Amino acid sequence: MAISSVNPATGEEIRTFDALTDDQIDEKLQRAADTFREYRKTSFEERARILSHAAEILDGEAEEFGRLMTGEMGKTLAAATAEAQKCARGCRYYVENAERFLADEKIEIEGADAYIHYQPLGPILAVMPWNFPFWQVFRHVAPALMSGNVVLLKHASNVPQCALAIEDIVRRAGFPEGAVQTLLIGSSQVQAVIDDPRVRAATLTGSEGAGRQVGSEAGENIKKSVLELGGSDPLIVMPSADMEAAVTAAVTSRTLNNGQSCINAKRIIVHDEIAEEFEDRYVDAMAALKVGDPMDEDTDMGPLATSDILEDVDGQVRKSVEAGARVLTGGEPLDGPGNFYPPTVLTDIPEDSPAHREEIFGPVASMFRARDIEDAIRIANDSDFGLGSSAWTNDDEEQRRFVEEIEAGMVYINRMTESTPEAPFGGVKNSGYGRELSHFGIHEFVSVKTVWIDRSEEAAAGVE
Repeated sequence: MAISSVNPATGEEIRTFDALTDDQIDEKLQRAADTFREYRKTSFEERARILSHAAEILDGEAEEFGRLMTGEMGKTLAAATAEAQKCARGCRYYVENAERFLADEKIEIEGADAYIHYQPLGPILAVMPWNFPFWQVFRHVAPALMSGNVVLLKHASNVPQCALAIEDIVRRAGFPEGAVQTLLIGSSQVQAVIDDPRVRAATLTGSEGAGRQVGSEAGENIKKSVLELGGSDPLIVMPSADMEAAVTAAVTSRTLNNGQSCINAKRIIVHDEIAEEFEDRYVDAMAALKVGDPMDEDTDMGPLATSDILEDVDGQVRKSVEAGARVLTGGEPLDGPGNFYPPTVLTDIPEDSPAHREEIFGPVASMFRARDIEDAIRIANDSDFGLGSSAWTNDDEEQRRFVEEIEAGMVYINRMTESTPEAPFGGVKNSGYGRELSHFGIHEFVSVKTVWIDRSEEAAAGVE
């Protein structure tokens, strides 16, 4: 099976790779196992020194890496360059904090020296998505390497050059050859890798369907897994909110990464009292965005990553309109080459339509009106997903209720949802389980070992 890199703005095939054979996969798995046995013995100081060098490479070559990302998956060059720089920041966060996060923790027990000791698990399979082709990888790789693990990267098949570039960054930084290895394989080859006893855990960021498959296979093998899956995040606006700030955040959040982020604000829920004004301003702002060449600095939004995604988004919008939804702007693919779809706003959305029930992975906002806070929370929770959420209100009691009652792994008040190294990232319900980033992320893939050294007089005397 060929793995192809295709420019989503033009449809031009950039480069094609052959998938690894079974023998080549076996060779990489053995290299990972061999590397782990030695790498786990390195000090935090040594790991931090090398990861700091990786951060320097990312910062120093950020625009070059940005052009690679833009060429393979279509995000704007400015966003792609910023993504490389964010990876550098993520690396430095774990350089500065990993040793503290994994320090022994004393347990107060009379007559004993008891403590918790953290140890790496081994080779981890990381199944990563195309939408943030560098950041999604580095937010796993940085804590994994700092904790003494090694990584086998199965990246999305449409970003093979990004995958190989990441492996090269790690190698140039000074990590051993088997610390991070790219597996250029198709999805059908993933199960065998998870089944292999040399692989000790798996993490996946991707679709709900892919998460079910990887999580099931890992569970069958009694291996730890972390799943960061889809989202249909609500953004709620109440009457006390700063209208201008809320509109700006709702536009930015929905069109971030060309509308292809799991934490895009996909469902915009507005209180009846301000709904008409908000809707008018929001639609005008969405319609004013410039869609075009992602390499052009004046472009606000580039193409969708693949022709299949364009077809899926178009199909979901058409089915929603056929069910009774109304298009306020956008609603059809743009003419010409490339996978371009305009910022789109839907309203009057029926409950059984895709725009109400499914995640639309493109720049399509579903607008809802809420009678009061209870209705807003009901609409927000009326989803199988529970990744992030954003609520805009300056009322303290409303803020408290949103924090307590929205069913999501993350609640941002008067701010759009984002990922940052300092805060844990992950969801509930069908959005997955486990956490990335913060100290929670590094603790997901270590063994928590209890150590108990008895110091009691009874033990010294041999009394049970």
